[in-house]
Amino acid sequence: MLGETHDILHEFPNLEETINTLHDKDPQFASLMEEHDTLDSEIRNLEELNQPIDDFDMEEMKKTRALLKDQIYQYLRQNS
Repeated sequence: MLGETHDILHEFPNLEETINTLHDKDPQFASLMEEHDTLDSEIRNLEELNQPIDDFDMEEMKKTRALLKDQIYQYLRQNS
């Protein structure tokens, strides 16, 4: 859905405490989360502003976001 928020806190609201703790104490997790949320914001901005971008490039961005989300989820499972 266009413009839908996919940042990590919205994706995993039931893990908010774990996310905040890891973000504050684990630089690797914080970096993954920042990379994901920055990419999510960029995708949302492109969709909302209807910026010209090739469909292939947009799909690649969304695939990268999904891979980051999967990595973050695995990290959360290992640390909760």
